[in-house]
Amino acid sequence: MDRECIKEAPTVAEAVDAALEELGVQQDAVGYEVLEEPSRKVFGIGGDRGAKVRVWLKDEYLAELESAKRVALEVLEVSDVEGSSVIVEDEVPRDLLVKAQDELSDEDLDKVADTAVEALRSILEKFGIEGSSIEEYEGDEGEIILDVVGGDLAVLIGRHGRTLDALQALVSAITSRSLGFRYPVVVDVEGYRHRRRQKLEDIARRSADRAARQHIQVRLRPMTAYERRVVHVALRDDRRVVTASEGEDPFRMVVISPK
Repeated sequence: MDRECIKEAPTVAEAVDAALEELGVQQDAVGYEVLEEPSRKVFGIGGDRGAKVRVWLKDEYLAELESAKRVALEVLEVSDVEGSSVIVEDEVPRDLLVKAQDELSDEDLDKVADTAVEALRSILEKFGIEGSSIEEYEGDEGEIILDVVGGDLAVLIGRHGRTLDALQALVSAITSRSLGFRYPVVVDVEGYRHRRRQKLEDIARRSADRAARQHIQVRLRPMTAYERRVVHVALRDDRRVVTASEGEDPFRMVVISPK
């Protein structure tokens, strides 16, 4: 993972944005300095020149990243509902059949939800979480959403939601393995993921505007499978652009290209 880069663009903001895309992080993870300010011709003298910036990852961000990796490993090494050890490297096992909502009866969907809730409750016990409840509802894409509410739940989210991502992967894997097929189950904590989804959708739309306006590919920061799906869904009806995922986890990202 690169720790710094130098970028040029018509404005300082665009140069910083380009650096963030290359480094695969958000604004709060970096520091930057302006090496050259943009300039324009004056009375026909001189020439247009863009901005040049140097952008680097903050030491505290690098420390947080390493800490989050350790937390995720600890979460992913807890026991499943059957008592056997499981280590999850992706959201769900890849070799299981994905079933859509119209393939399942109401009883099947209830079984998916019950299995996921049981897995989540088992994990909450291992975290020592008491006094919380699990609210269950259907998402916009038919996914089952389990929202943990009540009590001190910050430990379930972690910095930038990284612990929640690990929890999501674990619940999905346990549920899929127990059922023998995959069905989308989303774990949230007091609406955190919902708020993050709205932010991702805003980023997706702004990036699509930029891709279409400047006729360039825009690469977003590395994302989890859930986050990538949010971006793909947000832009699937946008006739100006197409989206694709590139790279290998954990650095897999969405690329938005103009048509």
